[in-house]
Amino acid sequence: MRDLIDELTAVAGADNVLTSPDVTAGYTADWTRRFQGVARCVVRPRDTGQVAAVIGVCANRGVPVVPQGGNTGLVGGGVPAGDAANAQGVVISLRRLRRLDPVDTLASQVTAGAGVTIAALREHAANAGLEYGVDLASRDSATVGGTIATNAGGILTVRYGHTRAQLLGVEAVLADGSVISRLGGIHSDNSGYELTQLLAGSEGTLGIVTAARLRLHRAEPVSLTVLAGVPDIGAASALLAEVRSLVPAVRAAEYFEAAGLTLVRRHTGLPAPLAADYPAFLLADITGSGDYHERLASLPFLTDASVAVDSQARAALWAYRERHTESISAAGIPHKLDLAFPPARIAAFRADLDEVVTDAGAQAIVFGHIGAGNLHVNVLGPDPDDDAVDEAVFALAAAHGGTISAEHGIGRAKAGALHLSRTPAEIAAMRAIKSGLDPAGLLNPGVLLAPVSS
Repeated sequence: MRDLIDELTAVAGADNVLTSPDVTAGYTADWTRRFQGVARCVVRPRDTGQVAAVIGVCANRGVPVVPQGGNTGLVGGGVPAGDAANAQGVVISLRRLRRLDPVDTLASQVTAGAGVTIAALREHAANAGLEYGVDLASRDSATVGGTIATNAGGILTVRYGHTRAQLLGVEAVLADGSVISRLGGIHSDNSGYELTQLLAGSEGTLGIVTAARLRLHRAEPVSLTVLAGVPDIGAASALLAEVRSLVPAVRAAEYFEAAGLTLVRRHTGLPAPLAADYPAFLLADITGSGDYHERLASLPFLTDASVAVDSQARAALWAYRERHTESISAAGIPHKLDLAFPPARIAAFRADLDEVVTDAGAQAIVFGHIGAGNLHVNVLGPDPDDDAVDEAVFALAAAHGGTISAEHGIGRAKAGALHLSRTPAEIAAMRAIKSGLDPAGLLNPGVLLAPVSS
């Protein structure tokens, strides 16, 4: 092992090869605290060349590598497996890759390094009068590389789509240390396989993204934010459909429930958002000008709604939704299950969910991006290592035509359940692609694709 450390030190420098358990602990457990392991070391390269050199060292020695961005993942996809007696992999932290080129305002594009946070990227774009189409509550920590690896969505998915829709090209290091670079920003390029899109959502199993060429959008100021109480998720979906028919555009549409609001208020001390109590809530950002305000006011569920037009008041309403994750984690170690459904099936799934979770002696805190059909089911109660409730909820989601991963990825947590969302033929194709690009299986082993039983 000492020879490996020496080689990596020669590549990245002694200050950027971390071996002390007290230091590496911050890189070997994910945000949920459910998934953790042990690494031989953590390497912090400064650029694509160093990433390639690190991968080359590890490939020559047959050492697995785990790429990591801001470590805000929720499914164990960016942390190593193993324990103190069986530390195998090297974590490659990409946080130092903070390249951020000037915005190309003519093309509405920008090139950003994998370690640039979403908050920094959005601020950079805003300074040029443009907007990056991905935003999420973990924006201050989540990175460009990590969100590409998981094809993250977030609160703007209903307007701009997932990360994949923002992606025009990538620079990436493959399993043998070779580098591919597609950062030219050409909109129309039909010259063969689209490797950029292949790497999006691959969770670091096919290559390590080090930079990306990203599409930007014309900034759309929010006209107003509405928080309305509703009886259930079906009513929230119906109200959203009505709102969308009356306004120029819905920029964000979020859902949460009374149980989650209770946790948020207990954790944060926030006051009640509405005069009356409701079982569920719809939060929506609306853009564009026009005379739609009176029409909105006529909708039954909006008579007791809270409406905000200035940034401070809007932020106050968004706090009830965005502080769910931290409030849930303050209550225990959650099983975070990220699901999505066709719009017509989401209410039926929610109606059946409580029985499944209650049978497991647990509680479900549900919220999510209802505009994209994406629900985050946070289960409190079961032991972190007990996957029984996860499997039951995944099976229920599949029975309702849903997917077991909308934006968080498969990671280690769901690798064994991939068959619920993908056919045997699709999984075989994925394994073939993995084998072709990473024949030794050194890139993020055990993530996305479960090991094949012997």
